[in-house]
Amino acid sequence: MKKSALFIGGTGTISTAIVKRLVNELDWEVWVLNRGNRSAVLPEGVKQVVADINDEKAVTEKLGDKIFDCVCEFIGFTEDQVKRDYRLFKDRTRQYIYISSASAYHKPAAGYIITEGTTLANPYWQYSRDKIKCEEFLMKMYREEGFPVTIVRPSHTYDERSIPLGVHGKNGSWQVIKRMMEGKPVIIQGDGSSLWTLTWNADFAIGYTGLMGNRHAYGEAFQITSDETLTWDQIYATIADTLGVKLNAYHVSTDFLRAAGDKFGFDFTGSLLGDKSVSVVFDNTKLKRAVPDMRTNVRFDMGVRYALDYVLSHPEECQKEDPEFDAWCDKVIEVIEQAKEQF
Repeated sequence: MKKSALFIGGTGTISTAIVKRLVNELDWEVWVLNRGNRSAVLPEGVKQVVADINDEKAVTEKLGDKIFDCVCEFIGFTEDQVKRDYRLFKDRTRQYIYISSASAYHKPAAGYIITEGTTLANPYWQYSRDKIKCEEFLMKMYREEGFPVTIVRPSHTYDERSIPLGVHGKNGSWQVIKRMMEGKPVIIQGDGSSLWTLTWNADFAIGYTGLMGNRHAYGEAFQITSDETLTWDQIYATIADTLGVKLNAYHVSTDFLRAAGDKFGFDFTGSLLGDKSVSVVFDNTKLKRAVPDMRTNVRFDMGVRYALDYVLSHPEECQKEDPEFDAWCDKVIEVIEQAKEQF
């Protein structure tokens, strides 16, 4: 008899890979509950429930008396949203898996090696603090009422539709890639030596699906990341090498980027100081004990090639110009160069 899973969301960077693995490799019955805007990315055989998750009455009516082996929440960002999920699914799932974030770990942590026991605290990013509140509520329900929750903390996970970067504008990574190809300076936060981990979404799916229906995962939190760690300079250099161009790196302090970005609506306080500017190395020992099959198959040099091939061949979908960010980069560099001339 097939196991069944309901995805809240189900068409994002991480969840799409998990849905595909469940349907194509593990033979689960998969249901997806969302507004139906990106149905084309779902594999054949997925059962779609088109509804607004916030309309609890409509969701209850559409799901009927269905009980799932696993409910997978990917778009729960605030405590109110997970409380809604608790009301909806406390009696209709054998496991509830909540996607939190590795950005919830203490910034900066006492040590750069991160485990699930690292303190959760992020004074720089509201997004992360909200995730922490969600975790606290769900674990309270586990302790007090036996709600079968599993917490999953991804770090920087990517797929073929985007290039992972530290500093970019509101339209994503394309403008930075374009600057690289044009030989223009590309801004990298700090001195480029801080450590970072990038995870291909299909590798993430191995760890996640291994936790589904896994009794050892109930009431526990797991981080799921690659074991490969790179400096930001290495990340940008790998992208440039794949493009066949020379990287013209321009290093700017995070504090300067925060001040310069605030005036243009770029939130580098949360995304950099609260996340990407902090060196992290993830210890995935706990995950590998629970999921012995967990492994990293796609190194970054491989993943970025897949991603660039896709981005370059899908201009309408992936090549969104961002002239405001482009001009901002030029202005930041100009101001710093002028300051250097004063000495």
